Amino acid sequence: MTVINFGIVGLGRLGKIHAENLAKNVPGSCLIAACSLVEEELAFARNQLGVAKTYTTYEEMLDNPSLDAVVIASPSSFHVTQIRQGLEKGLHVFCEKPIGLTVNEIEQIIPIINLHSNQKFMLGFMRRYDTSYRYAKKMVEDGEIGEITLIRCYGIDPSSGMDSFLKFAKNGTSGGLFSDMSIHDIDLVRWFTNSEIKKVWALGNNKAYPQLDALGELETGAAMMALDNQAIAFLVAGRNAVHGYHVETELIGTKGMIRVATIPEKNLVTVYNEHGANRPVSKDFPERFKEAFIDELTEFVSCISSNRQPEITALDGLYATEVAIACKNSWLQNECIDV
Repeated sequence: MTVINFGIVGLGRLGKIHAENLAKNVPGSCLIAACSLVEEELAFARNQLGVAKTYTTYEEMLDNPSLDAVVIASPSSFHVTQIRQGLEKGLHVFCEKPIGLTVNEIEQIIPIINLHSNQKFMLGFMRRYDTSYRYAKKMVEDGEIGEITLIRCYGIDPSSGMDSFLKFAKNGTSGGLFSDMSIHDIDLVRWFTNSEIKKVWALGNNKAYPQLDALGELETGAAMMALDNQAIAFLVAGRNAVHGYHVETELIGTKGMIRVATIPEKNLVTVYNEHGANRPVSKDFPERFKEAFIDELTEFVSCISSNRQPEITALDGLYATEVAIACKNSWLQNECIDV
C-alpha cells in the first residue's frame, strides 16, 4: 500500500481527533508534521503521536518536502487561505467545515480548487460516513420509504460545554449557531433529497443563557426550509442538551419513515437501578462520530491512492454555507429569506 504523508494544522479538540486517527487508525496514512501556535498541542503531537516535525507557522510546515497532503483543522477564518496555500504547494487538501465564512470567499476559492484538478480536495462532512446514516441513505436510494416529503433534524450540544463556549464567544467570533452546527444537518438534507434548499425561515432564543444576547450568539435555533422538489426540512440546533450530545434525524416518505438515533445511545447497554431502566447516551461528538471521523479520512486516503475525486466537493460547502447564512439572516431580520 502506498503511504500518504500528512501534515495537520490546528490541534484543538477536533484537530487532535484527526491527528490521532492519521497517526494510528487510518490505513495508508502517516502523520509526519503538525502545526499549532500552542506549545502544549505540539508537545502532544511529538510525545503522544510520535510526530517527527512540529511547526508554529503553516507556511513553514508546507515547505516540508516529504508532505503529500495536509489536513486543515484550524479556526474557520483561516480555511480559505490555507486551502489555497496547500494546493499551490502541490498538496492534497482535506479541510474541516466550513470551507469559508462568507459566500464571496468560497466563490473565490472554488476556481482555485478546480484549477488543481490533479490534487484531491475534500470537505469534512463526516456524517456522510457514519454507518447509520449510510444505511439510511441506501434505503432511501432503494426506494424503501418512497419519495421524501419531510426531514426533521436535531443537533444539540451538551450543556456541559456552555461555559467554554461562553468564554470563546466573549474572546472571539464564531460562525454562529447555524453555520457552526446546523451546517451538518443542512448537508444531510441536500444529500438525502438530492435537491437544493430555496427558502428558509429561522427563529432563535437564549432562555437558559441570556448573556448570549449581548454577544450576538444563539443558544437555541430552529429553521423551516422549502426545497426545490417541494420537500420540507425542519432543523433544530442548540447548545443545552442536559442529557448529553443529541443528534437525531427523521426522514418521512410517501411509503414509510426512517429515524436515525431517536435516542442518542452510547451502546446496547440498559442500566436497571433505583432510577428505573436507563440507556446511556453519547456525551459528545468525538464519541458519537468516532468511526465516521476515521472512515472519512480513510476515504480521502483511498481517493489519493486510486486517483479519484471525493464525493464531497467544494460546491457542497458553498451551498451549505449559503443556507446557513440565510438562516442567520432570517433570524436577525425576522423574515423568510430566499436562498
